[in-house]
Amino acid sequence: MDWLFAPPTIYDLIRVLKAWRIWLLATLAGALIGAALFYLAPPAYRARATVLVDFNLEQSWPEEPDRKLFYYLERETRKLIELSWSDSVMEAVSQASDIPIDELRNGVLILSQPGEGGWHFYADHPDPQTASRLASTWAQSFADQVEQVEMDNQQLELNQNIQVSVTQSASLPVQRRTPVSAFILAGSFAALLLSTLLGLFIHPKDTATGV
Repeated sequence: MDWLFAPPTIYDLIRVLKAWRIWLLATLAGALIGAALFYLAPPAYRARATVLVDFNLEQSWPEEPDRKLFYYLERETRKLIELSWSDSVMEAVSQASDIPIDELRNGVLILSQPGEGGWHFYADHPDPQTASRLASTWAQSFADQVEQVEMDNQQLELNQNIQVSVTQSASLPVQRRTPVSAFILAGSFAALLLSTLLGLFIHPKDTATGV
């Protein structure tokens, strides 16, 4: 067993390189296994709705230095993020989907790219139509809530120059959360790595000594 803890030699590398056929077969088998896993246990569908958020920096702080502009942008962004996950918004999404609010907040809904520009509202669900409805309802409820806060001047005060509009809420792009290519690539890589490790650690018998 001393060979197991011995440092690798050039002969180990040669032995591994000679096993290219095993590499090829293992990679092919791993790809097939990955594809099979995708179809046997497919990932959830993911839908994406988009809301355009315009902070109107020039109108809000026309003569202020850049440092204050960035502070304003960060502060208002945090407010909008809190609003997107607020109870009122989540309640509207929950009523439209019959999914409890705690589940919506724990992995079903995902907010991406908060800042000035397009905010992406993602929703994951095994049913593509439900995923689309979740994303659309979330985006629209968020935009409606922003408008309501600005009109009512509630405790969560937003700058009046902020403009929010839903740009994508119908015929949303829906696809699997993880594509089949990712499963195939992961299976191929795992099989290739395993075959390489086996080639390094399985020590062939020495025909001369029989050990």
